[in-house]
Amino acid sequence: MADPVPPPIHDTEPDARHRLLTAAQEVFADFGYEGASVRQICTRAGVNIAGVNYHFGDKERLYIETVKQAHGCMSQTSMEALPTNAPATVKLESFIRGLVPEMHAPASPSALKLMMRELAHPGKAAGVVVDEFIRPMAFHLWDLLREILPDMTEEKRMMTGFSIISQCLYYRQNRPVSELIFGKEKLDAIDPIMVADHIVEFVFRALNLVPPSRTEGA
Repeated sequence: MADPVPPPIHDTEPDARHRLLTAAQEVFADFGYEGASVRQICTRAGVNIAGVNYHFGDKERLYIETVKQAHGCMSQTSMEALPTNAPATVKLESFIRGLVPEMHAPASPSALKLMMRELAHPGKAAGVVVDEFIRPMAFHLWDLLREILPDMTEEKRMMTGFSIISQCLYYRQNRPVSELIFGKEKLDAIDPIMVADHIVEFVFRALNLVPPSRTEGA
């Protein structure tokens, strides 16, 4: 069997990889994994088809890397910068204040569409995203709640964690609908600091706790 023909030299450069990921995000968002073709992606990226094999190996790996890029690193919140001996309530407030700005960070429509498509109907990439990003963040939050509320049942603790994450996620996932309801100008007036303050106050009041920042301020 003859050796595979290598891609043109310019298709082996890092820029070609970036262009493939950008094009793949748009194509996969519109057509899904099954409906998208490597040829479509390469044509949009201006890269030879062999470039996909060179940079990613195959279509499945390209899809996984594209979803990972679309997801970004939303689990890398500022909570990880805290000393391990910080009180759990301090870590919980930092978790919220670290996550909210990431949920407000600009994201392309194709990135949001691709992530919503994959998470609504988990496929080849969902497991990777969950393992690398979502599960570590969720388990960290669950551990904080267990330390803060040791007498709470596992089911109640899980639902509490879902509530916290949902409040932060709302501002990214539902921004387009919120603008239709209230108008873009009103949504633009709500900055990440206001949102973080609101969620911290809402969560800590619901749990009958005092936010550490308020205690320090007092």
